[in-house]
Amino acid sequence: MDEPRAAAPDDLRPRLEAAFDFAAEQVRATTERTPDFFPTYTVGGRWKRGAELWTDWCGGFHAGMMWLIAERTGERRWYELAQHYSQLLEHRQHDRNVHDLGFIFLNTYRPWYGATGESRLNDVLVNAGRTLALRFNPKGRYLRSFVAPESLFIDIMMNVPIIFYAAREAGDPGLRAIAESHCRTTERTLVRPDGGTAHEGIFDLDTGEFVRQSTHQGLRADSDWSRGLAWSLYGFGTVYTYTQNPADLAVAERNADHFLARCPVGLIPPWDFDAPDGPHRIDDSSAAAIAASGLWDLSGLTADASRARRYRLASLIILDSLCSEQYLARGTPGWEGVLKHGVYHFHKQLGVDESVMWGDFFFLEAVAKVLGLRPCAGVPAGTSVL
Repeated sequence: MDEPRAAAPDDLRPRLEAAFDFAAEQVRATTERTPDFFPTYTVGGRWKRGAELWTDWCGGFHAGMMWLIAERTGERRWYELAQHYSQLLEHRQHDRNVHDLGFIFLNTYRPWYGATGESRLNDVLVNAGRTLALRFNPKGRYLRSFVAPESLFIDIMMNVPIIFYAAREAGDPGLRAIAESHCRTTERTLVRPDGGTAHEGIFDLDTGEFVRQSTHQGLRADSDWSRGLAWSLYGFGTVYTYTQNPADLAVAERNADHFLARCPVGLIPPWDFDAPDGPHRIDDSSAAAIAASGLWDLSGLTADASRARRYRLASLIILDSLCSEQYLARGTPGWEGVLKHGVYHFHKQLGVDESVMWGDFFFLEAVAKVLGLRPCAGVPAGTSVL
């Protein structure tokens, strides 16, 4: 494998700390400007109230950033804000209309439970896992997406961990079997031999047979949508922490190697690796942020020492790039998000070349991991390599 084509500077720690402080200020300003509002993407750099959502999946990122900030600062006001915004989401533990309950609850109620040990908070997490498991199609052996019963999304790999969590906490082998089946079906139908991924799989509802790969957000059904690849990289790595199944780790490593092989210098991908050169080949900082956090975890999970070094360095390179003036909005007056140049839905022209909430969250999460503020796979809390 080739080494990443850039080097992280020795002075990255102060850059990361400054970026964390900037993100905290942006979150604080948003809560004061629009209380109890959960942003999704900006329009012209400003969070858009009443914006088209396509699906309602981002609440856990805004509240999740508050938990990250509370953990770093130890300030009571941040813990109170994080709890308040998390509680606004509590009713969604029973939401059967989305496949995103992992995004919503693992980033909110899990850190809240970790901070307090209150059993009722763990009950919410278990209930959310059980609700997500209700999306399981027993013929096709997959969790269906919000779009249609015959649809499987690669994004669900980031959400299936809440079913593994619920299965463990409740001692429910049936839940675990559902989660494991989903992972194997996703590997078989959406993960390609070269480590790339499709966004969507379509199944025959009568027979459960896989029909074809498809996409909603990628360039084409057979293209390399970078955010979907990052979801898979991170998701299969997280699943491995529950299953210890070498197949899960192997998929995450294949995804990671493919992602790095296709990235340009600086490791910030275009929204789709197959987007043609020209005005439509724009960066997606959110895919980079997801990958940075997932790669950092993978560096602590892989048994291959050379891979571990490569993944860790790649994560640092991505964060170094995202801390630059090109991507971090610190030098852009009036910009309300943290990272510029994110992409939500290119074809619908939603949040294109803007800030997107998941990009901001996973950037802050990756920074927290590298600084040793947030535990991650294979690296205990309080550990920093900088």
